[in-house]
Amino acid sequence: MGDFVHRLRADRTNRALRLTFLRAAGSNGELHLGRADTHCMVLLLSTDGGDEMQVLAVRDGARARDELARLTVEINPVSGSVEVVDQSEVSANVVALPDRSPNGVPAEPGGPAPRGTDTPDTASPAASSSLRHPLFARYDDRTLIDLGVVPSLLPALRRVTTGKQFEKLLTHNLPELTRDVLLSLRDGTDPKHVQQHITDKWRADEEVNTGDWSRAARRTVSEAETDDAAVLSALGKSFDTWRLFLHPEQRRLATGDFKGSAKVTGGPGTGKTVVALHRVRYLVDRLPPGHSRPVLLATYNTNLALELRDRLGQLGGEELLRRVDVRSVDALAREVVQESRAELGRPLDDEAAMNLWHTVLAETGQLGYDADFLDAEFKHVILAAGCGSWNDYRRIGRSGRPRISTAQRHEVWQLVQTYLAHLEAPPRQTTYALIADKAAGLEQRRMARVEEQARYKDGLGGRDLIHREASSGMWLRPRYQHIVVDEAQDLSASHWRMLRAMVRKGPNDIFLTGDAHQRIYGSRVVLSHQGIEIRGRASRRLTLNYRTTREILGSANGLLAGESFDDLDAGTDTLDGYRSVLTGHDPQFWRAPDRLTEMRAVATLITERHDHGTPYSAMAVSVPDGRSAQEFANVLAREFDVPAVELGKDGARSGADAVRIGTMHRFKGLEFQRVFLTSVGEGRVPDQRIEQYRHANPQRYRQEEQRARSLLFVAATRARDELIVSWNGRASRFLPPDVDKTAYRATDLLTSDGPPSGSSGSAVA
Repeated sequence: MGDFVHRLRADRTNRALRLTFLRAAGSNGELHLGRADTHCMVLLLSTDGGDEMQVLAVRDGARARDELARLTVEINPVSGSVEVVDQSEVSANVVALPDRSPNGVPAEPGGPAPRGTDTPDTASPAASSSLRHPLFARYDDRTLIDLGVVPSLLPALRRVTTGKQFEKLLTHNLPELTRDVLLSLRDGTDPKHVQQHITDKWRADEEVNTGDWSRAARRTVSEAETDDAAVLSALGKSFDTWRLFLHPEQRRLATGDFKGSAKVTGGPGTGKTVVALHRVRYLVDRLPPGHSRPVLLATYNTNLALELRDRLGQLGGEELLRRVDVRSVDALAREVVQESRAELGRPLDDEAAMNLWHTVLAETGQLGYDADFLDAEFKHVILAAGCGSWNDYRRIGRSGRPRISTAQRHEVWQLVQTYLAHLEAPPRQTTYALIADKAAGLEQRRMARVEEQARYKDGLGGRDLIHREASSGMWLRPRYQHIVVDEAQDLSASHWRMLRAMVRKGPNDIFLTGDAHQRIYGSRVVLSHQGIEIRGRASRRLTLNYRTTREILGSANGLLAGESFDDLDAGTDTLDGYRSVLTGHDPQFWRAPDRLTEMRAVATLITERHDHGTPYSAMAVSVPDGRSAQEFANVLAREFDVPAVELGKDGARSGADAVRIGTMHRFKGLEFQRVFLTSVGEGRVPDQRIEQYRHANPQRYRQEEQRARSLLFVAATRARDELIVSWNGRASRFLPPDVDKTAYRATDLLTSDGPPSGSSGSAVA
C-alpha cells in the first residue's frame, strides 16, 4: 500500500495503478478504484479535475471490488468532511439480527415509544411485527442530522430496536462524529449537551456546502475505516497509516497553525500522545533543511521520554528523530545547568530528598509538620514563586495550598533554610527541583539576551552585526523553534519557566497535551502566570477513549465523581462527554482476609489468564509500595512458577515475558491487556496517614484524597480488556458501595475452580 501511495503521488497516469472510474460524486468529484496489489484494492476520491486524489477506503480479498463499489460516500453537513458508510453491510448484518433469543424469549424488551412519536414507515416487517420500538425513535431526522449523524444511515438506524443491534452497528466503522452522537443519545444524554460537547467540537469553521467535493477533500477524512481489519492488514504500521487515517479532530489539532501556544486536554486513552507525536512530525516537515534539532519533545520523566522516542521513530524513522530533541524535563534542566559550569552537586532521588526532610524535622524538633507538606511547599510555593527572602515568602499568595498562619510560614521558612544548609554541606548535594529552578533562571537570562540582541538589530534596520554575534555564537539564538510537551499536568512551575524561556513567543511556539484528572505529581500550575497564553480555539478537548472498554471506563470515572479539576490553566475541566466505543467485561472485585491470601488469589487469576493465551508481559500488578513488589514477585515465582519483573523509573528492568509489578505511580503512561489493582483497601487507598488532616487541616485532607483518587484512576485506565481489583480487610471508600458484600471471596478461588476466566460474575461496578 505504501508503494501505491508513492506511485499515486508521483504520477496519477501510471498504468500500474490500474485506476478505473466508478461513479460521479457530485459536480466536482469522482470516485475511482485502484489496485494496490493482486489482492488489495483502494477507493479514491478525485477532485479538481483529477489534480487531487484522496484515499477513502481499502479492501483486501476476492470481493474487494464489490465491497468498495457499494460504499456510500457523502459530505457530512456538520463537519464538512468526506464520510464513508457500508449501507448494505449494515442492513444485512445489523438490522437483520433476530429479534429473539434462541429460547424464544425477547432478548431485550423494548419500552413503549415516547408520546408524540410515530413508528417510522421505514421499519422492516420483522421490526414492525415485534413489540419493540426503534432505539432512537424520540429523535426526528432533523435533530439527528443537526447533531452530526450521517444522513444516509438514517433508514437503517430507524430499524435498530435492540441493544444487540446497536452494539453490532458500532462495529461497522461508523464515521466518528456519528458514532459519538449515537453513543451519547443511547446513554440518555440530553441533545443540547451532545450539541455542546460533541457536535460543536466537530463543526466546520465555515458554512458547509454538501455538494462541494473539492472543498470537502481539503478538509480531513473521517476515520470511518480505521478499525477495519482489512485496512490495518493492508497498510501495516507505516506512517501512511497514521497520516491517512488519523482521527479528524486529532488531525486538525496536530496540523493546525496557532498564533501562539496551544493546549490539548482529554481523559486517558483519548490519543493525546498520538496528537503530540504527529504535531512533532508536522513541525519538522515545515523546517528548512539542516542538521540541528530545533524541535523539543518533552515529558516529565525518563521512562516516558524513552517511550516517546521509540514511538516517534516508528512514526517517522531516523530522518524524523535527527531533527527532534526528545527529553525529560529534569534531564534537560540538568544539561542546562551543566552547560553553565555552575557547581551542581550530586542530585538526590525522590526518596533521598524526602529522607532529608525527615532528618531536618528530627533535628529541629518541629514534629508538627511532615515531610510531604514541606517538600510540596518548597517546590510549589517557594521555588515556583521565586521567593528569595522571608519577606517574599511572607507576602506570596498560596492559591491551591493548605492555609497556614504567618507564624507557621516563618517556621516553614526556617525549616527550608535548614534543608538548604544540609544540601550545601560537604559533600555538596542538590535536588531535581533546585536544578529545574536554576535552569529556569539561566534560560530566562539567556532569552533576555536574545531579545536584547533582536531589539538592537531592529534598531539598525535588521542588519546583522557579524562582529557582535560572532563573539557570542549560539548563545544569542533561541534554544528551540518549537516545543511539544506530553503529560503536561505533572510539570512544575520551574519546568514551565524553563521551557517558556527556551523558545521565543510567536506562532506555534509551545504545544502541550495533558489531563489534570491524571495529575499524580506536583501541584496545579496556571500556565498564563508562566507566560504561556492560550486563547480560544487554541485550547481543545478530546473525549473519545480508544483504549479502555466502556465498562472499565465507567468504573474509573466513578472514582472522580464530585471532584473538581483544572484545565491546566485558570479554568476548570470535567469528564463530561468522555466515552469509549469499546465493550467488554465488567471489572471484577475480590476480597481476602489477609495479604497472603490476596496475593495467592491474584497469582491464581494470572495463571488462568496465561493458560488462556494472555502473555505474562501483557499483565500488570499494582502494589502499595516498592517493598511489596518484591514480596509479590516472590509469591508468584516460588508458589506459582510465574515470572515477574519490577517496574522502575525507567520502566521494566527487562523485556522478558514476565508480569509487570509496580506501584500505581509507575503505571503512568503504560498500557496492559489485563491489570490487577491490589491492596485497594481502606487505610491503603487512600493511605491512613491523611486522616490526621481530616479535622486539623480539611483543605489539605481534600487535596490528599483527590490525589489518591487520581492515582487510582490512572492505574485503572491502564487496562485495555480486563480490570481486577482486590484488597484484604475492608474495601476502600473509593470503590462502589457495598462492594464488600458483592465481591468474590479469594478463599473460594483457592479451594475451588472460582469463576471462569474473564467473567464478570456478581462483582459488577
